Amino acid sequence: MRESYDADEARALAWWILEEVSGLSCSQLLSDCKGSTNFSNTQIFDPIIERLLRFEPIQYIFGHTYWYGLDLRLTPATLIPRPETAELVDLLSSTHFQLPAIHVLDIGTGSGCIALAIKQQHPEWQVTGIDISADAIEVARDNARRNNLDVVFEQQDVFSDEPSAINSQHYDIVVSNPPYVRECERATMRSNVLEYEPESALFVPDDDPLLFYRRVAAFYKAKFLFFEINEALGNEMVAMLKEKSYTDIQIHLDSYGKQRIVTARMDR
Repeated sequence: MRESYDADEARALAWWILEEVSGLSCSQLLSDCKGSTNFSNTQIFDPIIERLLRFEPIQYIFGHTYWYGLDLRLTPATLIPRPETAELVDLLSSTHFQLPAIHVLDIGTGSGCIALAIKQQHPEWQVTGIDISADAIEVARDNARRNNLDVVFEQQDVFSDEPSAINSQHYDIVVSNPPYVRECERATMRSNVLEYEPESALFVPDDDPLLFYRRVAAFYKAKFLFFEINEALGNEMVAMLKEKSYTDIQIHLDSYGKQRIVTARMDR
């Protein structure tokens, strides 16, 4: 497997496999000094390794991942949560809002990871997640049940102008990690993303890369916006939000020093 993955990644994958197959944590496996864990039947690893050699994400192989303290079911209908998205949740959760009650809308919720992480941090908040994909909404609802979190998930197309219970409500905070990868950036992406993760949740046209942000900013006018963005489009995001009359627009760098989050406020 080291021919396909670098040493650190191969080591991490090996531990992940051992934990899943044994049902034990890494620390439990390391403390098993008597060797009571039996891996004599090495054939159980063969189908897993074969899939990894085809660069299938291990999160899809095992059907779940641990992220932000949540055990999230994942399928090819949902993106795999990234560390950068955890930073978006960190920023939102640590912001001090001067509001009597807080209602959050997560647009393009996918697995529900953002909405559920926010609800976990702030149980008193009312949190709703929407996605155009019925399959993704089914996964998100399952994740709410398995993590015992009361979040409402509904199928909704953000480009639909038809009235609904979702888009007729007022939201204090709108958060979104929508598709933002430009078609021209395909060549720089790894095959484990291109061949397995849902394209509809990744890509936007080169000639209109802000289409989701523009729609959300215009149609869901919340008091606060929190967006995960394409690192190359920070200035364009700021200009667009200014056009939509948002204020206090800020670009936040991620842990890699890249422009990854944009926040804004709507003064009414």
